[in-house]
Amino acid sequence: MSNKIYVGNLSFNVVEDILNEVFTQFGSVSSCKIITDRETGRSKGFGFVEMSSSQEAREAISSLDGKELDGRNLKVNEAKPQERRDGGSRGNRW
Repeated sequence: MSNKIYVGNLSFNVVEDILNEVFTQFGSVSSCKIITDRETGRSKGFGFVEMSSSQEAREAISSLDGKELDGRNLKVNEAKPQERRDGGSRGNRW
């Protein structure tokens, strides 16, 4: 199992410091990142936390999945590798 955890259904009020604090209950947090919209800087409602060991990650996932944080039930599971995106025709007009 990976040490990287996906955290979804986050309230827009949750900041990285809060998320980090929640996960440190289960061990050492290596990194914590809430994903934001490039243009507005507003949270997209999900993020990633990396724990220092896979055991800590497992404990955090089993303990926090479905738990409430700021009025929302968290979706917590092992992060999947990011899928490759095509450079595509974003913004092209004919």
